[in-house]
Amino acid sequence: MPRRNVPRSQRRRRPDIGGSTFSGATSRTEWGPSGAESERYTVRTVPGSRATKAYRCPGCDHEIAPGTPHVVAWPTDDIGGADERRHWHNGCWAGRGTRGPTRRWS
Repeated sequence: MPRRNVPRSQRRRRPDIGGSTFSGATSRTEWGPSGAESERYTVRTVPGSRATKAYRCPGCDHEIAPGTPHVVAWPTDDIGGADERRHWHNGCWAGRGTRGPTRRWS
């Protein structure tokens, strides 16, 4: 049976499971790093192809080079929003329960 070409506007979308979608990326909510365990963070995964700038990881205080896949996390309930976003290495974010940020951001 041949495939039918259906315009994008008429395609059925699958429901988004596990987070909200904004600007083509899926976000999820997780517990914060050590020292902020009671705080919920919104987390978004950034693939290497979309990572175009260098960032400083708060977990290890090393640079995240352009082209490196990583995560972006910010407090869910905080009003600061974009000002509170931090870029973490995937491994540093995964190990956030045993170590907190290396320094306080102001």
